[in-house]
Amino acid sequence: MLCIKHHSTDPYFNIATDEYIFRHLKEDCFMLWRNDNAIIVGKHQNTLAEINLDYVKEKDIKVVRRLSGGGAVYHDLGNLNFSFTRTGDTEEMVDFQRYTKPIIDVLKTLGVDAKFEGRNDLTIEGKKFSGNAEHVVKNKILHHGTLLFSSEVTDISGALKVNPLKYKGRGVKSVPNRVTNISEHLKEKITLDEFTDKVMDYITSTFADARMYEFTPEDLKVIQKLRDEKYSTWEWNFGYSPDYDFKQGARTSGGTIEMNMNVSKGIIRDVKITGDFFHIKDIEVIERALENIKHEEQAIRQALNQFDLSQYFNNITQDDLVAIMF
Repeated sequence: MLCIKHHSTDPYFNIATDEYIFRHLKEDCFMLWRNDNAIIVGKHQNTLAEINLDYVKEKDIKVVRRLSGGGAVYHDLGNLNFSFTRTGDTEEMVDFQRYTKPIIDVLKTLGVDAKFEGRNDLTIEGKKFSGNAEHVVKNKILHHGTLLFSSEVTDISGALKVNPLKYKGRGVKSVPNRVTNISEHLKEKITLDEFTDKVMDYITSTFADARMYEFTPEDLKVIQKLRDEKYSTWEWNFGYSPDYDFKQGARTSGGTIEMNMNVSKGIIRDVKITGDFFHIKDIEVIERALENIKHEEQAIRQALNQFDLSQYFNNITQDDLVAIMF
């Protein structure tokens, strides 16, 4: 088994790396890695329904869709991620406890009573510190999980807090959990780097065929291409979302306004704007201009820029309209 300490903290590059070790490295792998501030959404989720967009923009948090299903998770440099790839018999592939047991064993050596609970979580004293997800193709599995060590819990709740009434669709919704950091439960304090070493040392000493591996220039070139052409794109991270209906209203200085939209593959298909605002010209032309464009701020602003909005919405600005659409 190849054991990899991955040093990049670029979320786009790292999620691409996960796919690379799964699809391109024939040997089984174990990898430890960290992301700078990012929300990682499950493959089948509606991205906009999982994130607090204003908070994400303010904090410059990257948003990346992963290969596996499950719910959205927040990553920062206080969070350690681990990935296993393994080839075996199909019927034994999906086994969350198999891949999380090494983590529980390491924590036991540190005096921490961690447990596997529910469908895919690790907990300490009933609070979640690790979420796990898996992706299976034929007889190969990618299992990856988070390990909250010293993460900013405020950012976790802030980045993932979203109004559930805005979005109605078929996407898999995340379930909020009470969370905790591993560092809060250690009898003797250690750094995240020291904890990382302990996890890797356990893996290399437990698996007979384990050996350290460094990515080659050829490996990194393929990963970079995957990052640039897939994992850093709006089409994958937002456009891949399942179809959904969006509804949100607000009170502005020009009156109340409500935006109703049907969105398919990230593209706005139908728009209806209602409210008690005043206007001179018929707003239907605005509704039609917003159809068949991305549900994305820049695309919406570009569509609205062609109009003198004061003729359609008395005392309601472009910023007001854009804010209501997210």
